[in-house]
Amino acid sequence: MPPADTGASAILPAVASSPSSADTAADPDAAKLHPGGPGYRRMSFALFAAGLATFALLYSTQALLPAISDGLHVPADQASWTVSGATFGLAIAVIPLSALSERFGRRTMMTASLSVAALIAMAVPFAPSLGWLIALRVVQGVALAGLPASAMAFLAEEVRPKALVAAIGLFVAGNSIGGMSGRIVSGWVAQAWGWRVGLGSVGLMAVVCAVAFQLLVPKARHFASRSVGPRALARTLGGHLADPLLRRLYGIGALFMTVFGAVYTVIGYRLVAEPFSLPQGIVGSIFLVYLVGTVSSAAAGKLVGRLGRRGALYLALGTTSAGLLLTLADSVAAVLAGLILITAGFFAGHAVASAAVSRTAKTARAQASALYQCAYYIGSSIGGALGAFAFHAAGWEGTIALGLAAMVGAAAITLYATRKALAEQRLLRLERAA
Repeated sequence: MPPADTGASAILPAVASSPSSADTAADPDAAKLHPGGPGYRRMSFALFAAGLATFALLYSTQALLPAISDGLHVPADQASWTVSGATFGLAIAVIPLSALSERFGRRTMMTASLSVAALIAMAVPFAPSLGWLIALRVVQGVALAGLPASAMAFLAEEVRPKALVAAIGLFVAGNSIGGMSGRIVSGWVAQAWGWRVGLGSVGLMAVVCAVAFQLLVPKARHFASRSVGPRALARTLGGHLADPLLRRLYGIGALFMTVFGAVYTVIGYRLVAEPFSLPQGIVGSIFLVYLVGTVSSAAAGKLVGRLGRRGALYLALGTTSAGLLLTLADSVAAVLAGLILITAGFFAGHAVASAAVSRTAKTARAQASALYQCAYYIGSSIGGALGAFAFHAAGWEGTIALGLAAMVGAAAITLYATRKALAEQRLLRLERAA
C-alpha cells in the first residue's frame, strides 16, 4: 500500500511538494495529482496494470477463436459469443456497479472487480463445453464491469483537469498493451499446448496485474461517499442521457467499438484460412499492432490540443476507415498495414471520446462514464456477433462493409456536432455585433 499521507511511492520519489492550504483554497484542483507531482507516477502504473488486465481478460478468447471452433466443433458465429458474452456481461453490469462505487469508493470497486475477474479466469480453461465457456465469460464480464467506469471517475476526481486526457490516455494505453500481450501469449501457448492452456496463461497474467494494482494504487483523496438508490440512479442516468453532447459521445464510442469488435473477432479466421494459412502463434502475434494503439491513445491529449476534439475525431475516423479498406487486399503486408491504421484510429477516437465524457459530466461522473462504457461494450458485443455473422454469410468483405457503415454513422454524428457548433458561433458573433 502507498504511504497513508501522501500516496507517494517509496520507490518512485516525489519530485514536487504538496500544495499549501492557501494554494488549495485559491485553486481546488491544486491538491490533485499531476505530472511531476507526488503519487502521479504510482497512480499511472496502477491504472496501467488495471487497464492491461481488463483488456487481456475481456478479449482472452478472441485470438483463440479458430482453435476453440476446432476444439469444440462449433462454427465461427457460435464461438464468437465467448467474446461477445463477456462484453455483454460488462455492458449490463457497468451501471449498477458504478452506482455501488459511489457508496464504497472507486478504489475499493476497482480492487474487488479486478480480483474476482482474475480468479474466474483461472476457472475458464476448465469449461467442459461451449455453453459453460460462454456462461463463465459472461460472469467474468460482469466482474470486470466495476473497473472501467470506476477508473474514469477515479481519474476525473483525483487528477487535475489539464492532465486528465493524458491520464486517461495512459489507462487506455494499458488496455491496448493488455489486448496485445494477452493475445500474443495465448496464441503461442495455444499453438504448443492447446487453447485451454492458452487461456490459463492469460489468467496468470491477470493475477499478477491485480497484485500490482493493489500495491501501487494511491488512496482516493477527493472522493465523497454517497448512497445511490434506484430512483436517484434513474434520475442521474436520465440527466446524462438528456445531455446532447453526452449522447453523441456515447454513440461515437459505440460505433468505434463496433468496428474494433468486428475486425478483431473475425481476423483470426481470415488469417488461418486461404490464401494466408498462418499458424495460431503467428495469428496471435498479429496483435503486436496494439502497440500502435498504445502510442495513439497516449498522444490523444496532444492531438486534441492541436486539432480540437472534433478535429481529432475526424482524423481517427479517416484513419480507421482507410485501414478497413486496406485489409481487403489478399496480402499479409496490406492486412497488417490496415490493422495498424484501424488500431491507431480506434484507440485515438476512444481516448478522445471517453475523456470528453469525464470532462463534460459535472456531477455523478461514475454514472456518466458507466453509460459510455455500457454503450462502448454493447458496440463491442454487436460488432463481434454481427462481424462473425457477416463473415459467415459474405466473407471478409461483409465484415468490412459492417465496419464502414459504423464509421459513416460516427462521421455523421461528428459532422452534426460541427455544424451545430459553427451555427452557435455565428449566432454569438451576431449578438456581439448587435
